Amino acid sequence: VQLQASGGGLVQPGGSLRLSCAASGSILSVNNMAWFRQAPGKQRELVGSISSGGGTNYSGSVKDRFSISRDNAKNTIDLQMNSLKPEDTAVYYCYASIYGDSRRWNGYWGQGTLVTVSS
Repeated sequence: VQLQASGGGLVQPGGSLRLSCAASGSILSVNNMAWFRQAPGKQRELVGSISSGGGTNYSGSVKDRFSISRDNAKNTIDLQMNSLKPEDTAVYYCYASIYGDSRRWNGYWGQGTLVTVSS
């Protein structure tokens, strides 16, 4: 099983960016999916998560600016980021809890995609 993230880049403050992440491999079921981020010199933190039923949770710092969605048929998760601020600069990682050929639930991480918010 692999998670492949894409969509990072350089954006000006106040701009928008959309990240995508696709899970592939021997997948039988996907439970919670999430986006994390890690800024330089800081610990990785949860940005937000989405359940298999579509319920979402967000950290206070991104609530009302970021939106998470998923496509259960394609095993993908997206992160729409609006009103970006310089403090949103970080490497963004997708995460998924997946039931595969191992016949147990395992957590998988994407490779990370860099988002830089700067003028």
